[in-house]
Amino acid sequence: MVALVIPWVFSFGSVAVSLYRLVLLAVAVPTLAFWLSGKAGRIRAVDILLGLFCIWATIATIVVHGAMEAIEPSGILFLETFIAYLVARCYIRTYQDLVATTRILLLIVSVLLPLAIVEAITQQKLTLELFRLVLPSIQGTTNELRWGLARVQGPFEHPILFGVFCGAPAALAWLVLGVEARLVQRWTMTAIVAGTSMLALSSGPMVALLVQLALVVWSWTFQKTPFRWRILWVVCIVSYCALEVLSDQPVLHLLTRFAFDPWTAFYRLLIWEYGWASVMSHPLFGTGFNDWLRPAWMSSSIDMFWLLPAVRHGLPAGILLLSAFFAAYLAVSFKPCREQKLLACRTAYLITLSGFFLAGWAVHFWNATYVLFTFLLGSGIWILDASGGAAANPPVNARQGNSNRLGNSRVRPIRVSRQSYVQSAGNLSSHKDLG
Repeated sequence: MVALVIPWVFSFGSVAVSLYRLVLLAVAVPTLAFWLSGKAGRIRAVDILLGLFCIWATIATIVVHGAMEAIEPSGILFLETFIAYLVARCYIRTYQDLVATTRILLLIVSVLLPLAIVEAITQQKLTLELFRLVLPSIQGTTNELRWGLARVQGPFEHPILFGVFCGAPAALAWLVLGVEARLVQRWTMTAIVAGTSMLALSSGPMVALLVQLALVVWSWTFQKTPFRWRILWVVCIVSYCALEVLSDQPVLHLLTRFAFDPWTAFYRLLIWEYGWASVMSHPLFGTGFNDWLRPAWMSSSIDMFWLLPAVRHGLPAGILLLSAFFAAYLAVSFKPCREQKLLACRTAYLITLSGFFLAGWAVHFWNATYVLFTFLLGSGIWILDASGGAAANPPVNARQGNSNRLGNSRVRPIRVSRQSYVQSAGNLSSHKDLG
């Protein structure tokens, strides 16, 4: 996770190697072995679908560009998709693991906050400049002012990525870390995440953040209402239908009015229109890394995460990626949870994925932010293996007194002497009603 915010880039032939890619490469074999051995629970549908997505993308790239040209992008896709997912899938197995992971992510965002404030005010890429003093780093983007402040790029390739990355742990901070924290601490942690993310001054990440915060507030306000999420679904559906009926424009067109730049929001609608036309023109294997079908005045960039796989690798790739997402989302949604900590983890996981899902229709995740997405996708699968408590598959070791974990406590066997046992048995036998 620390490697995700270190922007050093090394050249290995034609491959751009970043620190987090080296980490993923180093842990690939042991993580695969851990997963295949069953130590991370049984193989789930999301595991298979995500693996099939990588396989299909590789096949499509080979068909479009040839086997030799497909080695590099397919290998990187496998590392950043499947291995990054498996790292969380295999090594986040308990409530305590998720708490530790969230603390690290919150610490990273907290360290980035003062650097981001300086960058927003001075327009100097302070984070990149500091790392560049040691080793070559990614290039800075052109400064763009909004509300009199520079859009913060931080250690990422674009301000949008900074906003998505820093806003990702909002629900985790409030719900997972907040279970055992005071209300003031909850607000402080969430404010750090929200404030850092908003310095990107980007509509897509801000929408994802606001959705997370709105869902957190809804959950907190109506926590004693048993059907609060069903009620929310009804409210959303009724509101959408009312806007469609009462407005003279589609709802998606109305949303462009709330963007920092209405033109960029409207441009996303054009990306969808022409991008989907490109998918229908190349439905099986996509266009690869070639130009997709669009007017000459449009940029080659596709700022829509859920559309890009279908454009690049064909409709099956897009379907497999979305199916993997919902296989995880729906499975955790319907997992019965009675223990408070487990319920908080489930809610935080689903709210986090909801933020990513909505942002993905206006933002493209790539490099470190994409790795964070796949990592967080795998961070909640342990909930499916948890049996009521906060820990998944608690071990029982007969050699250590057959002690069973119940949350953070231990229940130890009571040692009874033979004499007291015989005496107790005699007392019990004197009661006829015991049978």
